Amino acid sequence: MAARSVFACTACGAQAPKWSGQCPDCGAWNTLAETSAPAARGARFAGYAGGVAGDARVQSLAEVAPERRQRIATGIGELDRALGGGLVAGSVVLIGGDPGVGKSTLLLQALAALPDDTPGLYVSGEESPQQISLRAHRLGLDAGHLRLLAETRLEELLAAAERERPRVLVVDSIQTVYTELLQSAPGAVAQVRESAAQLVRYAKRSGTAVFLIGHVTREGTIAGPRVLEHMVDTVLYFEGDPGGRFRVVRAVKNRFGAVNELGVFAMGDTGLREIGNPSAIFLSRHEEPVPGSVVMVTREGTRPLLVEVQALVDAGHSGNPRRVPLGMDQNRLAMLLAVLHRHGGVAVYDQDVYVNVVGGVRVGETAADLAVLLAVLSSFRGRALPADLAVFGEVGLAGEIRPVPGGPERLREAAKHGVRRAIVPHGNVPKGGVEGIRIQAVRRLAEVLEAL
Repeated sequence: MAARSVFACTACGAQAPKWSGQCPDCGAWNTLAETSAPAARGARFAGYAGGVAGDARVQSLAEVAPERRQRIATGIGELDRALGGGLVAGSVVLIGGDPGVGKSTLLLQALAALPDDTPGLYVSGEESPQQISLRAHRLGLDAGHLRLLAETRLEELLAAAERERPRVLVVDSIQTVYTELLQSAPGAVAQVRESAAQLVRYAKRSGTAVFLIGHVTREGTIAGPRVLEHMVDTVLYFEGDPGGRFRVVRAVKNRFGAVNELGVFAMGDTGLREIGNPSAIFLSRHEEPVPGSVVMVTREGTRPLLVEVQALVDAGHSGNPRRVPLGMDQNRLAMLLAVLHRHGGVAVYDQDVYVNVVGGVRVGETAADLAVLLAVLSSFRGRALPADLAVFGEVGLAGEIRPVPGGPERLREAAKHGVRRAIVPHGNVPKGGVEGIRIQAVRRLAEVLEAL
């Protein structure tokens, strides 16, 4: 009997009997792709029901004792930080990133760093064991206890995992895995969703911590149905230019820790190396103060981080001046320039404005508002700000300077790196101050301009 074809949405996973330009469920355009429907729904879930109908027991929340599971240290401190303190037994972690950014290298190093009493299994659907062995030798890894499996069929993968009983399982990558219960090709929406679902059930049942490596699309999101990110416990994005040196692992979802937690690495000849003091690499040490540069204290998860914000203001030579931000939102920059004009009396409507966050860091929090305005003003006036100055704060449409979370932690981190003066919102000034820093509290944008 010929397989029945259906059209599945690559964004939400919804199915439709025929193709159309727009998904009827999520409304996305041009996301319906042809795939094969499962032969039988009952066979699809055979062996995973966990009991017969009627076995489920409703409990009171007070009856369920909170269980604090001991975390598994990967041996890589920055990866443990991004995970919220280490791996949790039975958790599923999805890690995505551009090709060549170092996803396989990072997880191979993590498995090799596990102690002997924590067995690991590396399942590769893209490389042969010989290729993985060559990489391990090139990186100088002591991976004699590391177990390898080159397999893409899910049933064989799970059978090998049952035999080996690893505490940490790496699947590279989820887009290459397929199950015989479905007739579609590997990488199809149905295959990715079903393979991930069975791996999640295996992790919860066995207590094995599972890493899933995911491909990304041209837009930078993880390929496959968006439901894939909802199924797993933690989603990590590996960011960085494959041709550059530095890499950043960012947690965008974590059921066992803080989101937006950051791990920083440097790629070298022997693989990825941890950067324990990332503020030092994101700050440019100029020989003398230069206009358009200011140091701000951002916060990634629970870690304060010093970064340099640079701005270049140049006369526009067209009727439509350019607004080019790198590392921040373009609409936010346009709004801040309007606030600077309305409440600061500085008009740059005929100027091209370029803003860059040094080091390729992307700052999404509003604490960067004050730093951006001061960098723009410094470049526009041609006057350099003091090299030992750090600023942070949110700027409102009425010209007020609003406090941001974690003010004392930001100031203490700034003091460690030689900052001697800080301009911060009035609500972020800690009682008793911070030793070594002269803190100037401000409430309005006009007060900031007067202070400088």
